[in-house]
Order: sequence, then C-alpha cells, then structure tokens
Amino acid sequence: MIILVLNCGSSTIKFQLIATSLEQISQNSDQRLAKGNIERVGGEAIIALQVMGKEPQRSTATLRDTRAAIDMIVRWACSPESGIAEVQSVADINAVGHRVVHGGEGFTHSVLIDDAVLRGIESCIDLAPLHNPMNIKGIMAAREVLGQGLPQVAVFDTAFHQTLPEHAFLYAVPYQLYRRHRIRRYGFHGTSHRFVAYRYRQIRNLPRGETNVITLHLGNGCSVAAIRNGDSLDTSMGLTPLEGLVMGTRSGDLDPAIVDFISAKEGLSAHEVDTLLNKQSGLLGISGLTNDMRELQDEAREKNDRRARLAIDIFCYRARKYIGAYLAAIGGADAVIFTGGVGENSVEVREKICEGLEWLGLQLDKERNAEHHGGREGLISKDDSRLAAYVIPTDEELLIARDTVRCVSGVAQRF
Repeated sequence: MIILVLNCGSSTIKFQLIATSLEQISQNSDQRLAKGNIERVGGEAIIALQVMGKEPQRSTATLRDTRAAIDMIVRWACSPESGIAEVQSVADINAVGHRVVHGGEGFTHSVLIDDAVLRGIESCIDLAPLHNPMNIKGIMAAREVLGQGLPQVAVFDTAFHQTLPEHAFLYAVPYQLYRRHRIRRYGFHGTSHRFVAYRYRQIRNLPRGETNVITLHLGNGCSVAAIRNGDSLDTSMGLTPLEGLVMGTRSGDLDPAIVDFISAKEGLSAHEVDTLLNKQSGLLGISGLTNDMRELQDEAREKNDRRARLAIDIFCYRARKYIGAYLAAIGGADAVIFTGGVGENSVEVREKICEGLEWLGLQLDKERNAEHHGGREGLISKDDSRLAAYVIPTDEELLIARDTVRCVSGVAQRF
C-alpha cells in the first residue's frame, strides 16, 4: 500500500509518501518514496519537495488554502516530473494517514475516519483550539482531492498516554471540574514515545510486557514519558503541551499563581500571558537570543554568553529531575532513551542530562555518546551500566503510515 501521511498546521503542511504493508512492517522494510514541506499556506507558499535519493526541489506558488496545498502535493506526486515510479495516478495512493493532535478520552487508538470520528475530533477543539481545526481541514481537503471512498486514518498524539492511571492524570482541583470539562493530563508526542519504545524492544529483542523505559523527546517541543510494561504510566505534558520540560519557547512547569502575577504587573490579559508562556519563554525567554539549542551552544562555547549557558543548564536540569521522578514512579527502569532533534543530535545536552545519575547506575560512555548524532541509533552507556542509555531517532511519519495500514487491514494495533 502507498500511504500519504499528512501533518496539517495553520499555515504549514508536512507530508510523506510511504510504501508499506503488513509484511513489510514485520520485516521493517517499509519504503519511503517522497517527502515535503509547504510553508505559508494561504499566500505565496514556500514549497520543498524531495523524492528519496534525489536532490530536493524548492519553489514558490500561490496556495490559497489547505485544499489547494494538498491538491498540489497529489498532482506533483502523480506527475512524470516527480519521478516517483510507484505513483503514476491518484489511484496508486491507497490511503491517507493524518496526524491529529488531540483525541481526548474518546480515542485510545488510531481509527478509520468516518463522520462519527470527525465529530469526535471536533468535540476536542476546546482542548486543542490551534491544532484540531487544522487537522479537520486536512481531512476534509483530502476527501475533496482524493475522493470520499479513499480510506483515511486519524493517528492521535494523545492516544498512547490513555493508559495513564487516574492518580497520574488527574489534577488536584475540584473533581467536578474534571467531570464537567475533562480537565486532566492528556500528554502529547505519543507517536514519538510509542515509536522509540517499539524500536527499543526490537533492538533488545524484548516482549512488550518487559519494556520499562524513560523516553525523552527533546526538540523545540519537549516531553518525557515513563513507560512500564509497554504502557505509558506518566508523561510531562498535561492538559496542553505547555506543562513539563523547558522547551524552545514554552516555559514548562511553573507556579500557577505566576499567571495572575504577570498579568497584574505587566498589564497583560490572560490570553497575552498564555502567549508569553507558549511563544516567548523557554530557551528563548531565558537566553534572550534564540530558541535553537545549536545556536545557544555556539554562543556559550564561542562567546561564553552567560544567559545562553544558563538556558542550557536549566533545560538539562529539568530533564534530569524528571528522569529521577519517573524512575521512582516506575519502580526502576532498564533504559533512558533520547530522541527528537536535540535528543538525537546534541552530544553535550545528553551528557549534561546524565551528569549525576551515576548513583542510579547510569554510566555514560563518552566516546559512544560522541558518535551518536545525525540519525545514528544505538547504545551510549557503558556495557556494565545498570541503567542503559540509548539514542533512537524517532519516525512519527512511519508510525502513522503503519497504523494506517493496520486500520485499513482491520489488524489490531500493537502499542
């Protein structure tokens, strides 16, 4: 099956074309055919398209909306100019897999999209007002471009974390607020945490029930998950992606009273404070320079910039605290797994996070750690380390494609 994987944002669409099947999934031989990114949808869009094994193509075009962008993707994929041998016409695309940010409590697995599922995604708009409407637009646009009869599948960021026990997902606010408004911890990055836990099982040749790990997705957005017996037991993001680790522009954990305090002192509305905490905080807010970890490391290294170094220190300290807390929550784990842009590529950040964890049995191998970047997967701790450390590159698009095949084929999903 050839799967079109779509991740639709407010003005950006990312896509991949992946050829896979139940047999290819079992053999880990899925084939990535093409990928691309369209920015500034709604105006003069910036388009980057790449057939695997070939140089990327960059161009601009006026794309008025999500439908126009998806139509352009499909036309390009089916054209002789793209050079995708497996896709000669629209009929060669067998299904569409969509990343959907919020599934609430109703969606615990990926599902085939019908009108009832669409209504369920719509019911979660209050929980993800910036993301779910865009995901719905992507689904409707794909229906228009590819036809009503083509199977479409929703893969939810929140689904993997629906195994959290009640004592982990509830906040200590009046219980009726949960019953009325479903105010609780949902967690995000579920496709990433799920994928790297699965890859860890493959590497170690372990059954799902013996998977006890802590996974750290570190990028511009960051989260950590405690996984016990293959299930998500706890995770750092909460009702929204703001809670938890320090991120590129998000504050992560903070005293809730700070919101009113900032509002009063700065004369800002609640919405403006929310924007400040989501868009102007984190690494950017501390450093005053950038939300890019690579640039901060350059500033700290070359110019000894105090605030750049401070931002890195706070980022790593928060991650290390969560590792300790989640080791206690699980009752001990076998491995810590780093993924995401920063987690996969920053040797320095991984080393700094692991500093001081020797007493827990984590013995980092500095030479191995230095070798793992640019997509390299593997062990970065010493052979005799009681708590192992791994770098495992995430592949959320591949997971979405695989879940799409499973849903279309009627096969149970294996978390």
